[in-house]
Amino acid sequence: MNKLYKQFVSVMATGSLLLNIAAPVGAVTLEISENGSNSDSDIHLDVDQTTTVVQSNVADVYNQIDADADTGGNDANDNTGGDVRIETGDATTEVNVENTLNSNTASVDCCQAQDVDVLISGNGSDSNNKVDLDMNDGKEDGIFVGQYNYADVTNKVDADSDTGDNDAKDNTGGDVEVITGDASTSVSISTTANANWAVVGGNGDGEGGSVSLRIVDNGSNSDNKIKLDLDSTLAIVQSNVADVFNKVDADADTGDNDANDNTGGAVSIETGDADTTVEVDNFVNFNWADVDCGCLFDVLAKIAGNGTDSNNDIRANLDDTLEVFQDNCGEPYSGEWLERYECELDNKVDADSDTGDNDAKDNTGGAGGHDPSIETGDADTNVEVSNAGNSNVFGSGAPSDWPEFDFNFNLSLSWEHLLALLGN
Repeated sequence: MNKLYKQFVSVMATGSLLLNIAAPVGAVTLEISENGSNSDSDIHLDVDQTTTVVQSNVADVYNQIDADADTGGNDANDNTGGDVRIETGDATTEVNVENTLNSNTASVDCCQAQDVDVLISGNGSDSNNKVDLDMNDGKEDGIFVGQYNYADVTNKVDADSDTGDNDAKDNTGGDVEVITGDASTSVSISTTANANWAVVGGNGDGEGGSVSLRIVDNGSNSDNKIKLDLDSTLAIVQSNVADVFNKVDADADTGDNDANDNTGGAVSIETGDADTTVEVDNFVNFNWADVDCGCLFDVLAKIAGNGTDSNNDIRANLDDTLEVFQDNCGEPYSGEWLERYECELDNKVDADSDTGDNDAKDNTGGAGGHDPSIETGDADTNVEVSNAGNSNVFGSGAPSDWPEFDFNFNLSLSWEHLLALLGN
């Protein structure tokens, strides 16, 4: 297994690897017939089919973002003989972080689907005839699909939008007006990681082969034996570990304006809206496996028409075993390298929207006796955190909520290419 593992890892990528391996399909015919008396005939055939698919991805992603939008910070002080107006524009900060990591896709034909025909017939008296057929399609000499993903994702975002912080002080002889724009901060983080998709299909028509074992019409005192060992074992192992840490500090501030110590006119402060929106979406750890082998065989065993004192023996051992291991955030069945990693989702969000904190102090109106005016906008904070994951599906039909992975790395290997790769 280690040799095969190294061969496959040499062509791995952190994207998806699509393996479509076609197993050989053929017929096995073994016949001992019409041999003379006292003949000794022996056939021994060992057929082994080995298919090993190992797909491993490790992703370590660290995103640190500091985004700021500031408008304001204006001073209009100590003016005499006219109106004073400060108008601050909008401040908008938008941060989008999207991580799409670690996808494995494997499509493998599962069984040999070979027709086996063994015949011992028409041999002379006192002949010794033997057929020994061993066909293995099992975990050691057969099909193993292993898919492993580990994702370590850290997203740190500090996003701020500020508007305001204007000063209009100590002005004489006119109206004072301060208008602050809107402050808007939007942060979106999406992490999609760790999906294993394994399809082990049949031989094209969904049916296995046929086995025919016959000892017929042999002479007296002949010794005839057929031994068949037909094993089919399929193992699928899917393991995911995801450690995702999201830390978001998002602020939207508008206001913090001062209009103090003004004389001889109206004083007005108008503050815009403050909006903060944070969306965190974690979509991790999905296993899907579908096995539709149809590897069961039609078996015919027949001993008929043999001579007196003949010794005839048919032994058939047919085994068909399926093992599927699907694991998220636990001890994997195989690939112990995953065990040392942590598996958790940790979301920390600090979101604030502030509007106001304006000062209009110690102002003196003119003959009209104008009152100071302060108008504060709305403050809205919206935080959405969505975690989905740790799903194991076995059976036909792809799950409707399966994550979408946009990778263009596809590798198709024919059976001949696979053997050449393993041979090297």
